[in-house]
Amino acid sequence: MTSQTPPTGAVPAHVPTPDQIRRAPKVVLHDHLDGGLRPGTVVDLARDTGYAGLPETDPDKLGIWFHEAADSGSLERYLETFRHTVGVMQTRDALIRVARECAEDLAEDGVVYAEVRYAPEQHLEAGLTLEEVVEAVNEGFRQGERLARENGRRIRVGALLTAMRHAARSLEIAELANRHRDSGVVGFDIAGAEAGYPPTRHLDAFEYLKRENNHFTIHAGEAFGLPSIWQALQWCGADRLGHGVRIIDDIEVREDGSVALGRLASYVRDKRIPLELCPSSNLQTGAATSYAEHPIGLLRRLHFRATVNTDNRLMSHTTMSREFEHLVEAFGYTLDDMQWFSVNAMKSAFIPFDERLAMINDVIKPGYAELKSEWLFRQTASTSGSVENVV
Repeated sequence: MTSQTPPTGAVPAHVPTPDQIRRAPKVVLHDHLDGGLRPGTVVDLARDTGYAGLPETDPDKLGIWFHEAADSGSLERYLETFRHTVGVMQTRDALIRVARECAEDLAEDGVVYAEVRYAPEQHLEAGLTLEEVVEAVNEGFRQGERLARENGRRIRVGALLTAMRHAARSLEIAELANRHRDSGVVGFDIAGAEAGYPPTRHLDAFEYLKRENNHFTIHAGEAFGLPSIWQALQWCGADRLGHGVRIIDDIEVREDGSVALGRLASYVRDKRIPLELCPSSNLQTGAATSYAEHPIGLLRRLHFRATVNTDNRLMSHTTMSREFEHLVEAFGYTLDDMQWFSVNAMKSAFIPFDERLAMINDVIKPGYAELKSEWLFRQTASTSGSVENVV
């Protein structure tokens, strides 16, 4: 889809081109470190660490395998693919490399702020301690930020430490996140299959974090429904909802087009609770049937605090730019819509208020303003005939 020169006197629609989408300053709050490896890195690390379980050793074929295996319509099958990425992320050097490349790849895609989550408890098989895992990942993120800056890109990456909801280490991981909150860890999360593992099993971790005035998000309302969202908010006190897409089940769209919100949906909207929506991932796990039918369209129209995220870039064969390309095609979103989603995400980040405000006012809004002005210069170039004729 390409932008068109608006008629004289009209306000331009600012419909972004793919190149503009890539260059636009973007914010991602829901991106899994073990879900975003480069296929070639998986192959390299498997060879270096002696991991023998890969279904393919050719990087191109392996990338296709990950996407196809994850594209099953089942959250449980989707999660199975992580056995291979986690399997090669068991050494300090591997964790540093994966984190470094994550920051570089996000920056290359125009992401200026990212919160990337991972579960330290899943990276202990080769003898690392929880502390060593966090230190390695933080070092990788800092290396990636420096390399991106040297290549003319700017990105800031914060880590979210995830506890697995089927395990019993959530308080331990919450305490770990709190110890590292001044060295790159910005918050806490729980993840894993929702059904049978309600967030209320981890109340001690959430109560601890609240006492410590720390931030946390909870995977809720993805494969399960409204009870998962309700528990995450009303029992656990989540700051954000990881996915939260099933809030649509509490919204009625009547035949005449009018909309009625249930009490939970009203609460989520009224309290401006951020929804970490991941369109491509939702299609793979069966939480949505198509981009055009994805609840993000209605949630945007109703002014929920909706954000756009990648979830797992490897498994979903996606980037932030691809997510927005799909939404532009499905809903006709403009640069103004992209800016709205990006500002929503930055408002909802787990870094201090003054830093969020500076990112919005000094990075995101100026970036979109520059992109939205480009039609003026394209119009000039198309009518001038030569550089000399441009006044």
